[in-house]
Amino acid sequence: MIDYKVSLRYATSLLDSAIEKNNLEPVANDMELVFNTLEGNKELAIMLKSPVIKPQIKSSILSDIFKTRITEESLSFLSFLIDKKREDLLVIIAKKFLELKDEYLGIVNIEITSAFDFNEDQKEQIKKKFEDNLKKIIRLNFITDKNLIGGFVARAADTMYDASIRHQLELLRKQFFIGTVSLN
Repeated sequence: MIDYKVSLRYATSLLDSAIEKNNLEPVANDMELVFNTLEGNKELAIMLKSPVIKPQIKSSILSDIFKTRITEESLSFLSFLIDKKREDLLVIIAKKFLELKDEYLGIVNIEITSAFDFNEDQKEQIKKKFEDNLKKIIRLNFITDKNLIGGFVARAADTMYDASIRHQLELLRKQFFIGTVSLN
């Protein structure tokens, strides 16, 4: 819980700074690169969490990796985290920053899981429907799960929209079980 609060505070600070300096997009691209790099390289993430490795070495390694790939502001932020002994939270901070940036820009990420792939027209219809309902910009991520019989399940943050056949059958089973459905 403490890590969450600390990472939120640092991510919010970086977001506010990027907005104030009018360079939100470059900093967001930097944080996405940092996040993906650390997620894809477990050894690097472990090194950052190690109390044995000196802060100067950590700072030097991050500088060598990112100095030509991210902005000076983002590189300074990484050094700042190391100075404050928060480098172990870098992945969480970068992820939280990206979430806060999307929230600031009014973007909602929705994960759509379906039994079959949607064609482009269907994807566009789903996107438009969610944009109309949520009054936000929608970014869709499609996943195929052959365990679903049909329909789809959509997850947007904490909300789930279950339009799957499996869910409909489960509702029908419950209605039969409690006796609310009459057969004619």
